[in-house]
Amino acid sequence: MVSRLIFLFISLLFSTSVSFAQSDGEAEVRKAIETFFKGFHDQDSLTMKSVVGEEIKLQTMGYDREGNSRLRTDSFQQFLNSITSIPDSLEFREELLGFDIRIDQPMANAWTPYRFWINGELSHCGVNSFQLFHDGSGWKIIYLADTRRRKECD
Repeated sequence: MVSRLIFLFISLLFSTSVSFAQSDGEAEVRKAIETFFKGFHDQDSLTMKSVVGEEIKLQTMGYDREGNSRLRTDSFQQFLNSITSIPDSLEFREELLGFDIRIDQPMANAWTPYRFWINGELSHCGVNSFQLFHDGSGWKIIYLADTRRRKECD
């Protein structure tokens, strides 16, 4: 009986510490993504670069006007150039609607539905899928895929 209680206590202790570790990891992943978007909204390429891996891959999935699926791949430098060249007269904001984060050792995935606003008007919506790698010093975004649609954004 005592050995069962000790086993139960150790099991509970271990599951609690794993749960806390997972929560800490999720908070760190979320912070990396929020830092990325802080740089995005401030048009600050250095802030964005601080939370991405050296060989980050960017892809967008959606449909063309005829309804055909399309996949576009951009270089991170193209992305940075497009963001930093947005004129001050254009107000833009990507509103993240939530985080679904999964972690396994040095790999994490975050699913973040979003709405994108231009000058206060809803432009489009979709989902971001972030793949992150913990390089020993912190979480780095190594892959970012997103969907974009103009309908069904409620």
